[in-house]
Amino acid sequence: MLDDIESGVLQLPDFQREWKWDDQRIRELIATVTLDYPLGVVMTLETGGKKPFRPRTLTGAESSRSVTPDLLLLDGQQRLTSLFQALHIDRPVRTVDERNRELERWYYVDIARAVGSSTDRDEAIVSVPAERMLRSNFARTVELDLSSRTLECRAGHFPLNIVFDGDEVTAWQREFVLMNDANWNLWAQFQQSILHNIQSFQIPMIKLAATTTKDAVCSVFERVNTGGVPLNVFELLTATYAGDSDFEDANGDYYRLPDVWQDIKKGLATSYPVFGRLEQSIEDGLSSSDFLQAVTLVCTWERKQERSATAVSCKRRDLLNLPLRDFIRIAPRVAEAFEWVGAFLGEQFIVRQNDLPYRTQLVPMAAVRAILGERTDEPDNRDLLTRWYWCGVLGEMYGGATESRFTRDVEQLVARAAGDESLVPDTIVEAAFLADRLDTLTTRNSAAYKGIYALLVKQGAIDWFHAEGPLSAGALLQHAVDVRQVFPKSWLARNLPGESRGNSIVNKTPLSYRASKSLIGAPSAYLQLLARETGTRREWFDDVIATHVIDPSALHANDFYAFYFDRSARLVELVNDAMGKRTVFRDASDR
Repeated sequence: MLDDIESGVLQLPDFQREWKWDDQRIRELIATVTLDYPLGVVMTLETGGKKPFRPRTLTGAESSRSVTPDLLLLDGQQRLTSLFQALHIDRPVRTVDERNRELERWYYVDIARAVGSSTDRDEAIVSVPAERMLRSNFARTVELDLSSRTLECRAGHFPLNIVFDGDEVTAWQREFVLMNDANWNLWAQFQQSILHNIQSFQIPMIKLAATTTKDAVCSVFERVNTGGVPLNVFELLTATYAGDSDFEDANGDYYRLPDVWQDIKKGLATSYPVFGRLEQSIEDGLSSSDFLQAVTLVCTWERKQERSATAVSCKRRDLLNLPLRDFIRIAPRVAEAFEWVGAFLGEQFIVRQNDLPYRTQLVPMAAVRAILGERTDEPDNRDLLTRWYWCGVLGEMYGGATESRFTRDVEQLVARAAGDESLVPDTIVEAAFLADRLDTLTTRNSAAYKGIYALLVKQGAIDWFHAEGPLSAGALLQHAVDVRQVFPKSWLARNLPGESRGNSIVNKTPLSYRASKSLIGAPSAYLQLLARETGTRREWFDDVIATHVIDPSALHANDFYAFYFDRSARLVELVNDAMGKRTVFRDASDR
């Protein structure tokens, strides 16, 4: 097996993470082998002479990169790489210590300790720095010097990197036994109980046939991977596309999906912060999987137009079966479609990632735009998409499993836009907003909470400090606008202890950070302060308050209940207008 690693017959699929075992684990692994204890099964995938994924050699066998492997290692990378580096190549192992500091180490067996009790085997495996010396006293004192064969033999420390080189083992044995007659018996014990165990060690292997589907490979890998980091579809497709020989032959290089995605995501997030914060990571916000799903929805929709029996879908198996030629053809259209989605969200005053109700809902929207193109800008289609979007948000339709809804939304929205006036998308039909839901909308965890916040800005809310005009998309960022409590928390605690509805979206409204600094005490008091700060007459400032669908008289009277129920009714009307449908009102007796 180690020979196969060195020759390139056995390699890794490119989606495998890097080798990362530390010095202690390597020593424990070697001890296990010398004891002939079971090491566990490794799993490989036969290639059939092809490259189902872009291969790469195990760490230390880089000279065999040009070889097309017969087997790809799915499980066992850490164990086999550690053994290959420690036992099979003539250079120190590059590893780390328990604090993750980089090290270079040679591995030895202390012969005298090794032939003793098996319980001491871990202590018999010794690692030394690249110069083959162990030092102490701040490196001033040499505790163990193994920098030559003579010094190795004198110390009785056998170098494990020569264990499979018969000539080197013989030469080392000759010098060792000639040093002392007692070493003959010691060597015999060592050869029988240690070297023989290493050289004849058996590792069971499961081989998956070359016909195994990519979906099955992904599933198997996730189940056997003990590192705790699941493999995602993007990583698997990256390796698949990189292994596409036709593309490489035609272009002189392999396809780099991560580079393509990085360029797309940077362009989107730079123009539209709602898609994520690049300073966090390339996967923050809109993810590579979201993009792949949108591409796959377009691809399967096109196939269905050619063959009606084909299903529109974007499940994992569909993504894994997305041909590179189709991705290359469709991806630019989908990237442009997401640009359109970013602009659409800006028109709905959803400009920051934290304010986005559902990231998932952007996937079918981008797919529809990619399919319809500029037809989405026709007034009727624009109104349809806007209504569909708000029904999805306020009806909280994208909170659970979404793949089946993706499919229905894409097919139904495209069909309606194509002229089927009788078809109303399921998301619009099924969406409902109960008035009592307002009481429980208290945090950003809810899409409807974020949706109502955006609708308040969209319908023309004016900030209570920067009152020169309605809030704009730019002002949301410039003035750090966020939801602020109208009746302050401290006032409610003093005057209405136990009133839980104070944290509802009904008692919150979009205001700048500067305006929030003045929201102290009773509303009647802080409104006078804000009016003075903006240089506005009280009756005029009441008009500013009213842009937040609030009755100013309830605030001047410090009447929380009058304010709450009046604003609840107004917010329900705001929701109804956005969804294009009526909903269930609150019972008047609940007041």
